[in-house]
Amino acid sequence: MLFTLIRYGDESCALMLEVISNHDYDKSRFLRGAAIDDEKIPEIGVDEAIREAQPVRYLHPERTTIHLLDKPISFDDTQEAIYRRPAPLIVVGCAGSGKTVLTLEKLKHAEGEVLYVTHSAYLAQSARDLYYANGFEHAAQEALFLSYREFVESIRVPPGREAGWRDFAGWFARLRQAFKEFDGHQVFEEIRGVLAAAPDGVLTRDEYLALGIRQSIFPIELRDKLYDLFEKYRDWLAEAKLYDLNLVAQDWQRLAAPRYDFVVIDEVQDITTVQLALVLKTLRKPGHFLLCGDSNQIVHPNFFSWSQVKSLFWKDPKLAERQELHVLTANFRNGLEATRVANQLLKIKQRRFGSIDRESNFLVQAVGGDTGQVSLMPDKELGKRELDQKIRQSTQFAVLVMRDEDKVEARRYFATPLLFSIHEAKGLEYENIILYRFISDHRAEFSDIVEGVARADLAVETLDYRRAKDKSDKSLEVYKFFVNALYVALTRAIRNIYIIESDTAHPLFALLDLSLGQVRVEARQSTLEDWQKEARKLELQGKQEQAEAIRRTILKQVPVPWPVFEETKVIELLVKVFREQAPGAKWKQQLYEYATCHDEPQLAEWLACEARFEPAKYFSQQRATFGRKTYIPYFAHHFKDILRQCEQYGIDHRLPMNQTPLMAAAVAGNVPLVEALLERGANREAVDHYGYNALHWTLREAFRDARFAGGSLAALYELLAPASIDVNTGDRLVRIDRYLSEYFIFQTLWVLFKSRFTHWQRRANGAFDTQAILGAWQHLPANIVRPERNKRQHLSGVLARNEIHRDYAYNRALFMRVAQGWYQFNPGLSVRQRQGDEEQWTPIYTVLNLPLINEFSRPDSRRESTGWERLPDAIDHYLTLGGLQKRNAPIATERAVALEAVRQVELKKAFREHRQAARAGAAPLNSSGETKERQRPEAERLLWEWEERKKR
Repeated sequence: MLFTLIRYGDESCALMLEVISNHDYDKSRFLRGAAIDDEKIPEIGVDEAIREAQPVRYLHPERTTIHLLDKPISFDDTQEAIYRRPAPLIVVGCAGSGKTVLTLEKLKHAEGEVLYVTHSAYLAQSARDLYYANGFEHAAQEALFLSYREFVESIRVPPGREAGWRDFAGWFARLRQAFKEFDGHQVFEEIRGVLAAAPDGVLTRDEYLALGIRQSIFPIELRDKLYDLFEKYRDWLAEAKLYDLNLVAQDWQRLAAPRYDFVVIDEVQDITTVQLALVLKTLRKPGHFLLCGDSNQIVHPNFFSWSQVKSLFWKDPKLAERQELHVLTANFRNGLEATRVANQLLKIKQRRFGSIDRESNFLVQAVGGDTGQVSLMPDKELGKRELDQKIRQSTQFAVLVMRDEDKVEARRYFATPLLFSIHEAKGLEYENIILYRFISDHRAEFSDIVEGVARADLAVETLDYRRAKDKSDKSLEVYKFFVNALYVALTRAIRNIYIIESDTAHPLFALLDLSLGQVRVEARQSTLEDWQKEARKLELQGKQEQAEAIRRTILKQVPVPWPVFEETKVIELLVKVFREQAPGAKWKQQLYEYATCHDEPQLAEWLACEARFEPAKYFSQQRATFGRKTYIPYFAHHFKDILRQCEQYGIDHRLPMNQTPLMAAAVAGNVPLVEALLERGANREAVDHYGYNALHWTLREAFRDARFAGGSLAALYELLAPASIDVNTGDRLVRIDRYLSEYFIFQTLWVLFKSRFTHWQRRANGAFDTQAILGAWQHLPANIVRPERNKRQHLSGVLARNEIHRDYAYNRALFMRVAQGWYQFNPGLSVRQRQGDEEQWTPIYTVLNLPLINEFSRPDSRRESTGWERLPDAIDHYLTLGGLQKRNAPIATERAVALEAVRQVELKKAFREHRQAARAGAAPLNSSGETKERQRPEAERLLWEWEERKKR
């Protein structure tokens, strides 16, 4: 029996996880291939075990059922009741209320093809990782976790790049003089939330002018001019090759078809009505959905309301009105004081503007958090300087400002790289939050927000439902962003909030029960390891600006002092050695080291024959050992020096053979080092110039070394395998999740791709058959390839059903059939790659670098040409299909090709002379006086040799 201990307050519990029958540890859901040796399991005392028990934030006083994602979770009574209710469900919950956890546990019971979609790519990926943590599987379910943009791409990939606020702000600034009466933020919200958000189509000018008072931010007299601006906006998108997700959602309605048996939409308040309508079109059965969100956290412009959502999902308005929403009021994240201030803000909002809707009328209850503090501080130079000195080296403090443009001023006083606008802060949480000039820089707006609200009005424990008296009052629409931004900022803090303002006498602070006083700030200096982790976390969340600032100002990483043999450097070496024939052994030695590390037998042969480099003759004996020369330290159990190098050069710096430290540790089979590097934020998806990531390096070693496959591979696979692979099949995104059969076949072919051209194969067609795949898999453990999948029949079925021309409903179009039983990647595939702050789709043969592989491809020694049986023809064919230039002769063979061309000319000339002499009769052609009868066989021999050389 496998169990773990958990602790809540003074209470400790044993959490039973799994019964492992007959000691079949390789079948364990939780051990996931870990090697078990009874003699190495230490004994532990009860007191020590309790001290090491995993703490939980909440434990139900009576219920013993625990839910398990990445950690044990105990539901309170409200959560448990919602968990047991059937779909359809709409769950409203504050920040930190456990909405996502609840929806994921609910999703585990759905069958068929299910979808989890949310605005944020990071949240979607995090939800996926939580869902499959600890080896969870559901045989009757195929689940997709997508950001909304990825969901749109799964229908059809829109051309260009999504336009964000910064793109819009730059464009709007150029038109500012002509549209002085408009605020850019409000225009952006009107376009996104009104003009382009209707599920029935983009509003025409007449429809927009006819909207009611509460349906638009702007008064009727300004709408005509704003519509002019909207038309210019659409023209600009086309010119700049950008797209608006709302406009795409409008166009994609005709393409969407029922596909999913169950849908979860998380953080639904960030998604517009037309975007929701597109999701709804992909639902097979009405009512099989779960929505969750919190309208108090709207910082993305969309004019969200729960009533609109209900009307969309229940077409009958009366039926929609009767639909019950389930509210989670417990907050498991924030401290008691932060929750109190956030509740005061909700009371002010409701008192001033009335209720947004019936569903969002609740206050929050803090559960299990620390008391913490919310402190008001004056905006004074000395205080800011002292605060900056304390927090600049800590990952536990983040500074928030209202708008992107407010960052410039904040950077004058705070050196921390953890500086965010409120749009960037959505989804983040930090131990301590500093709010810089939220109120003072927007004094007038917050004065209007609190106008007419007295402290006595806030002396309530609950919020009653009350509509605004004046329907023509647009205050809520105008000021919603400011009050919601402050609410989101307050709920980012786990413990403490420090509010720095010049106008400390602003009436808002009195209503929030905040006043100036002695403030104590305690900040622990974070280690470089902490900052490495933080940089990687922010990078995954798309916060490139802050991640780069950490590397530049905190980690102060410098370039590596050694040469890195990536593609450009390798081409330079080939030119020096083979084209220029540079003297000395230095360049040849470097190329030989490259050949042994990257397993290039043909390069070694050319070095031995063409460059006369003697050591290359022993490639087959030296490859396994000599190929490790540049990363020998990565095999050691003590690796402090390696981690120190990572601090100096970056966690993903490049070793001489273009490996990252994670790749080197993986191929060395050093599990503790791999764990240490991942803990510090190493990127498991970083690739070398052949498109290999750390998993691919590991698999390449396992495919040729049975001991490695039977040793550390099982643990390495669990650590290194990416959650999914995204490919573009030419018009739509296809996500191949890790639990699918296609996933490991795809990864296998990726690893074997280069060897189809650089190593001898049964057929010279650069393709794969099931025999090649099964040969690579023969020593793999069961946690990587299940026994029922490690069979020729299963493999053939997966390859065939995903062949581009196969008529099959779930065909992912991953492969192209080259011949009967032989397959290659679909040349129309593209793979998502990140370039700086942007992502782009790159053709698969470009990512796998077939042009560079051609430089080391083996020469075709076959005399018969039968279509696919000539390797140069195969390479040319794949390059053409992949939209790449046709192959050139490898640099290493250029001299031989040139000499061969001269030799052919000489042969042809000699043949002509012999043929002419033969026709002339008995006249001798050389000193031996050969006759006509002797000359003809010689001419025929020369002709045969010439023809053979031409073929080769």
